[in-house]
Amino acid sequence: MADQGDEEAEGLENMSDPVESETASPPAIMPDNEDAPSGRRRPKWLVPVIVAVAAVVLVVAGLVGWRVVESRQHDAALDSCNRAVKTLQEKTGSARMASYREAAGVNAGQVKDASTVLAMARSVKNAEGLKQPTIQCKASMSTDDLNTEAGKAKKLDSKYEAVAKAAKAVLASRDAKTLEDAKAALDGKKDEASKLLGDSDGRVADNATRDSLKQAIDKAGQIKDGKAKAYQDAASALQAAIDQMNASMQAKSQADQQAAAQAAQQQDSTQHQPSYRPSGNRGKYQPAQAPAPSSPHQGGSLNIQDYPNLWEQLQKGDGGPAIDNQGNCIANCYGWTGSN
Repeated sequence: MADQGDEEAEGLENMSDPVESETASPPAIMPDNEDAPSGRRRPKWLVPVIVAVAAVVLVVAGLVGWRVVESRQHDAALDSCNRAVKTLQEKTGSARMASYREAAGVNAGQVKDASTVLAMARSVKNAEGLKQPTIQCKASMSTDDLNTEAGKAKKLDSKYEAVAKAAKAVLASRDAKTLEDAKAALDGKKDEASKLLGDSDGRVADNATRDSLKQAIDKAGQIKDGKAKAYQDAASALQAAIDQMNASMQAKSQADQQAAAQAAQQQDSTQHQPSYRPSGNRGKYQPAQAPAPSSPHQGGSLNIQDYPNLWEQLQKGDGGPAIDNQGNCIANCYGWTGSN
């Protein structure tokens, strides 16, 4: 027990003045000129250098970022320009331009609706003529230049869209009128062919031409196509059949004329062929008497006093011509050439 009391007393003694024990040994302060505990002192220039390097890094990073953004903008402008030019080329290719020029050459008399021709002229004027666009997009161009070219292409594309619409209307109106005219022409040709077929009965050299014409008329009446060429071809076939028919009729007419001329010639030869009959002139044959010429006397009456030898000659049966007192033959004059 005594030992325990001594230990407690010693513990109390040690804990009696804690403040005094803490302040008894203050911390040591190192002088400025002494080395740091790490071993070396930080240089004064290190902080400014670090700041400068950081600034340079920021500037470089900004420049790189700006270049990246600019490159992306340039690529976007190049892509936009290429797409605008491609769209424009679809409306201004060689085939399209040829179609526009064809429509521009159509006049108001060739179309069913003349207003389409006027609209075409206006659209061509607005597009500043039908010229192949020369807009190009190159990677070497600046972003601003690419955007400018893209804008031009889009504006011109809008103008040529109007040209394409107007050209389509003109060509459609022209085709409609061509079809209408072709139908009317075929109807007229069918009427002509039908009339000729009726008039040609018995007047052709070859009746097969009439059959061909009738077949062409029937075929033309069956045309129901919506294209002018079908009607034009049918009209051409009818015209060919008509031409063959006319040629056959002309051949028949010429043949009939030749036959009539030959018949007339044969008849004339028969009328002038001499016939012989017996006479009182010693049993010889003599030509038949030709018809007497008309009397030169007024009123057409024959005065026997002017022909003193006529009655005597006729009574004697003389086969020679009867000559009046002026030397004119008045009877049996066939073969007489005049008085000696």
